[in-house]
Amino acid sequence: MLKFVWSIDIISAFLLIVLILMHSPKGDGIAGIGGASQLFSSQKSAEKGLNKLTAIVAIVFLVATFLLGFGFVK
Repeated sequence: MLKFVWSIDIISAFLLIVLILMHSPKGDGIAGIGGASQLFSSQKSAEKGLNKLTAIVAIVFLVATFLLGFGFVK
């Protein structure tokens, strides 16, 4: 059981890194000065799905790390 939780933890950590890197940058840059940053502020369905998937993988990572850290898995 310990090896299974370790593998879930490692896989979810790798997926979390990849998913976070796939997100589009949120910085306004110089467009924030003139108010042009609100021109394209709508969130696409792909971005919403990516946000949900990232949240699910983050929760799996946190639970696996919690189980390993406090020794609930033997």
